[in-house]
Amino acid sequence: MSLALYTALVLATGVERLAELVVSARHARWSFERGGRESGRGHFPAMVALHTGLLVACIAEAWLADRPFLPWLGWPALVVVLASQALRWWCIAVLGPQWNTRVIVVPDLPLVQRGPYRLLRHPNYVAVVAEGIALPLVHTAWVTALAFTLLNAVLLLGFRIPAEERALAHARQG
Repeated sequence: MSLALYTALVLATGVERLAELVVSARHARWSFERGGRESGRGHFPAMVALHTGLLVACIAEAWLADRPFLPWLGWPALVVVLASQALRWWCIAVLGPQWNTRVIVVPDLPLVQRGPYRLLRHPNYVAVVAEGIALPLVHTAWVTALAFTLLNAVLLLGFRIPAEERALAHARQG
């Protein structure tokens, strides 16, 4: 895969993120109209910066460090990228208007326990983790893959998932 094609892949991923934000804004309105409460606002700017940084760093490292495309690594990584997108949109489809990039919980709605949520509590984050490793590795941007993975682990495990769990527990308690 050429660097130009890889750049197009990363830019397409950026466009997909913009589509997520459009869906998220529509879902946020739906949630707030039904009494939804937002939690965890403090970590959201860091999430946006990290995910934006991932895209920029993928392109920058591939071009500036002249990273090669290694077929034995790049093609499987591309399959993981595509699978992570499929999982992410499956999560969005299953959660419907309850899905959001922010932590907004509508009181009295039951937890969704179908689709990937039958198997995992946070399948969307499996997609995020897989993509964060695989997208840079499509063109051997290993520094980006490592840095994103470490920072994302801190953000997800230290802030995002605990914020979601607290919000869901609070909503269940009434």
